[in-house]
Amino acid sequence: MLNAIWIGFLLTAIAAALVQFLAYGRNDIFALLMKAGFDNARTAFEIALGLTGVMCLWLGVLKIGERAGFLDRLARLLAPLFARLFPAVPRGHPALGSITMNMAANLLGLDNAATPMGIKAMKELHELNPDKETASDAQILFLVINASSITLLPVTIFTYRAQLGAIDPTDVFIPILMATYCSTLAGFAFVAARQRIRLDRVVLAWIAGITAAIGGLALYFAQLPAERMAPQSALLSNFVLLGLIAAFLVGALVKRVNAYEAFIDGAKEGFQTAVTIIPYLVAMLVAIGLMRASGALDLAVDGVRGLVAGLSYDARWVDALPTMLMKPLSGSGARAMMIETMQMHGADSFAGRLASVVQGSTETTFYVLAVYFGAVGVKRVRHAVAGGLVADLAGFAAAVAAAYLFFATTA
Repeated sequence: MLNAIWIGFLLTAIAAALVQFLAYGRNDIFALLMKAGFDNARTAFEIALGLTGVMCLWLGVLKIGERAGFLDRLARLLAPLFARLFPAVPRGHPALGSITMNMAANLLGLDNAATPMGIKAMKELHELNPDKETASDAQILFLVINASSITLLPVTIFTYRAQLGAIDPTDVFIPILMATYCSTLAGFAFVAARQRIRLDRVVLAWIAGITAAIGGLALYFAQLPAERMAPQSALLSNFVLLGLIAAFLVGALVKRVNAYEAFIDGAKEGFQTAVTIIPYLVAMLVAIGLMRASGALDLAVDGVRGLVAGLSYDARWVDALPTMLMKPLSGSGARAMMIETMQMHGADSFAGRLASVVQGSTETTFYVLAVYFGAVGVKRVRHAVAGGLVADLAGFAAAVAAAYLFFATTA
């Protein structure tokens, strides 16, 4: 499927460029496409280069935690749940601890920590995969949950809104939480149905517990004054992260583990992994860049706007459609679309707030596919793309519903 999607992106971009050349006389469109291809190839390399240091750091830290026994204890704690979600993964396997760490980092919005932990989990799951070129059920479920992961503290979005003049930069907090939770549930439900995962009392109890915990934290942050919400969320995130590192180091001392050597071993793995993903990133980001430069996304937005207006429905949500369309393709592209929407309509406009909620509703599906599956050389992704897109669609629908619920009277 990934092959068909990649070819589809490229051919769609070329077709859209031809339309612009023939119908609108855009003689520069082909040069723009070639420039976008070269620029995005360079961007892919720069992303991988920037990721190298982060990978070395966090895989080094994780290696200390692994040798100190923390990941093993985490896996044992979650064994009843993971035995049902990942039946092919043996109890106590290191992948389960890495999955837990990745999910926790995503929950706290710690992207720099979540990606290395996620890649480590994917590599450990790949060791159990009998067909090295085809994604296993466990890898697909993990990827879809990761790509739609609940983000409790979207500090970056708060920061951009503050910079662009929002009166209350954190007023999108609850809508974002609602949207991202819906996307995660939808992605999980899709994969659970495809893989026939049984939702027994243990699974339902965990879902209920996570829902209650997220709801409690949401209520806590919602009652904070606007000026305290972002600093408090940043404080919590950084405190948890540094506390985790400290716990790993103390555990290494207690167990007489050589923490420095463990860190170096993990950092070496991080460097090798970062180099491995470069070709996959280049392939995906070049295709996405051509799509954007060709005007295909603009044509889609104009078509939807005309259709919605023709049906006499409220078309205000269409102003956030560029962010929705870009989000599964490119995180930086979606961020640029969100900023552009807030600059054009205002940070406190309906479109500006909706674009912010959309930006926080899901992860970047195709980037995650390229990085995670590229790190282990998977070529046949089976229903992973469909699961990610189902989560994206649910997140976008929930974002629109939440925006109308909270900000319907906003211009």
